[in-house]
Amino acid sequence: MKILFHKELVSGKWFKLSLAEQLANIGSEVSRANRWQGKDEKLFQGAIYRALELFDLTMGDARWHGRLREIARVREIFCDAVFGGREYKSSFQDIIRYFDQFAFAARK
Repeated sequence: MKILFHKELVSGKWFKLSLAEQLANIGSEVSRANRWQGKDEKLFQGAIYRALELFDLTMGDARWHGRLREIARVREIFCDAVFGGREYKSSFQDIIRYFDQFAFAARK
């Protein structure tokens, strides 16, 4: 996996975050993608790439080996939403609701 956007996180910072914090950060990029979809293609694509990179970093975190299936599934659903929900009828709103729960948990 080649890191393009979050080089500072690979040095160890990302792997010190809790799962809730990691997923909340992914959720921020998902929200950005939703915000820019149909408005600014460059910002939309950037948010997608950053979200996918964070998904990959999270999936590479050995602490979450037992949660890998869930993380991979939500990544797949995110990709489906990016492509218009053709496979699973996914929407950004559904995914944002999922990630919001982690944002709330990470704040506690």
